[in-house]
Amino acid sequence: MISLHFGRSALAAAGLALALHCNPASADTILFVGNSFTYGDPAGGPPTVRNYQTNTVTDLNGTNIGGVPALFKALTDQAGLDYTVSLETVGGTGLDYHYTNKLPLLDKPWDHVVLQSYSTLDSAAPGNPTKLIQYASLFADVLTAQNPDVNINLMATWSRADQTYQPGGAWYGQPISAMQADVQAGYEAAKANNSKIDAVIPVGAAWNAAMEAGIADPNPYDGIAPGLINLWAPDNYHASAYGYYLEALVVFGSITGIDPLSLGENERVARDLGFTSEQALALQQIAHNQVAVPEPASILLLASGIAGLVCMRRRSRATAAQG
Repeated sequence: MISLHFGRSALAAAGLALALHCNPASADTILFVGNSFTYGDPAGGPPTVRNYQTNTVTDLNGTNIGGVPALFKALTDQAGLDYTVSLETVGGTGLDYHYTNKLPLLDKPWDHVVLQSYSTLDSAAPGNPTKLIQYASLFADVLTAQNPDVNINLMATWSRADQTYQPGGAWYGQPISAMQADVQAGYEAAKANNSKIDAVIPVGAAWNAAMEAGIADPNPYDGIAPGLINLWAPDNYHASAYGYYLEALVVFGSITGIDPLSLGENERVARDLGFTSEQALALQQIAHNQVAVPEPASILLLASGIAGLVCMRRRSRATAAQG
């Protein structure tokens, strides 16, 4: 008897196969804008996330970064998808910085965009989403002017252990989930402020879920419990390789609509980063739980429709290119 997990993966693959019967077309383009929470600093272990397969993505700043965008590229390649991936990242910045200083690099027609702002929403006023709301909206207006069909996503990041467990932290004395809840709310407010923004990618919520499920340790300051992973880097601020991998999985599922569990225990990025198959599957399960993926019956009903839409999109692009 075919297992439910196998059935979902097989049906998803069948839907993709139908889509691939269309005439070939150019790859979907995706742009990542963010800071070190996107580019993968500090290092999570060899090979570092920041330096992961830098030749597979385009760093618009010319700083030779792979980061989470390169992890995403590797995941999509394994799923049989074709994405041209670009990134523009600067450490310690919010969307206001990128809009003010980098807009000429970004003001182009993209198919998908992932925008990530400062980890506390505002470095000068932690928890205040005003700047995020303002600049996410400005970006949405610029991006849709270039491509009205662009898929714009905001990426809500994780709670910082240093902001939660250390005196002086903006969320000191509160549960580890509190900062993430405030960050998520800020991104949701930014989405609600401009209808051109399509979704909020719940990376921070996935981190909380990993802790609640007993996969990740919730407090690195009191040591990592046996058998648990640490999603944070040694600074208890950035992510470890595990944390960035979980981020990439959630982005992968959110952008492609493909179940992260379909990648399987032998997934290449996890293997490159030195994870066990059990750790890879556990993190894929957490990402699966955060991402809306079709149930088996729905996949078959949608497969032909998806294939048709893909064909139509490819033909319209080809026509536009000839015009």
